[in-house]
Amino acid sequence: MKMFTTRSAPYFFIAPALILLFLFSLLPILIALLISFTDMDLAGLADYANIHFVGLANYTKILRDGSFLKAIGNTLFYVVFGVPFVILFSLAIALLINFGKSRVFDIFRAAFYMPSVTNVVAVAVVWSYLYNPSLGLFNTVLNFFGLPDVRWLQDPVTAKISLIILALWRAIGLNMLIFLAAIKGIPKSYYEAAQLDGAGTWKQIRHITVPLLRFAIFFVSVTTLIGWLQFFEEPFVMTDGGPLEGTMSVALFVYKNGFQFSEFGYAAAGSFILFFAIITLTLLQFRLQRKED
Repeated sequence: MKMFTTRSAPYFFIAPALILLFLFSLLPILIALLISFTDMDLAGLADYANIHFVGLANYTKILRDGSFLKAIGNTLFYVVFGVPFVILFSLAIALLINFGKSRVFDIFRAAFYMPSVTNVVAVAVVWSYLYNPSLGLFNTVLNFFGLPDVRWLQDPVTAKISLIILALWRAIGLNMLIFLAAIKGIPKSYYEAAQLDGAGTWKQIRHITVPLLRFAIFFVSVTTLIGWLQFFEEPFVMTDGGPLEGTMSVALFVYKNGFQFSEFGYAAAGSFILFFAIITLTLLQFRLQRKED
């Protein structure tokens, strides 16, 4: 009896968390998967008799949808030009703050972190004014130096770049703190030994800091990639996917079809395609990490 109690005690303590995980995470995922095989819409919510099983019809339709394919291309653009810069800038700022000798760098740490805890909707609204083609601060500065106006959010290409700039500004702070915490965890004796051998700051960073940040870089890479694959708030608030669907992300496409057009089955199919893409890329990152270890 005592052995049974000892073995079951851990499960007793984690049971509430597992129940909440099942009710609010796993169960909704299973329900959404079921909905993706139906033609559920507003009529289906009012009367379940109006819901019909359509099999893989939603998936075959969405993979031929030009808007969805464009959203995939836009999302890949965000990932390719967003994730590497977030990691590099975050790491560079963390190294600068850690190895900086001035108290000014403590102010920098707070300044870079504040955007990550600021409400994204409020930030997006403010940046929309900054990007205003006629009255915005950015074009005013360009005009001051004799440069022409830029159509920040009015051109499909520059609109994507403008959203990436904002997202970079917001994402750097949290990742910077993660890198900074990892750097602080490196024993000082390593740096002292390197100094005795005549290694300068750059060699210390290259041969001590960066190699020992391998797991922190891996963690930031995984979380950053997942976040950018779900890129949503910035295009939702600032461009609504425009112009000409030039900033439409997969997450925004799913939202519009589900909550604006009430095509719940179709939207659920899009969400699961994104879900499997995230899982696949995450598992690939874990596999690559294991090979390096």
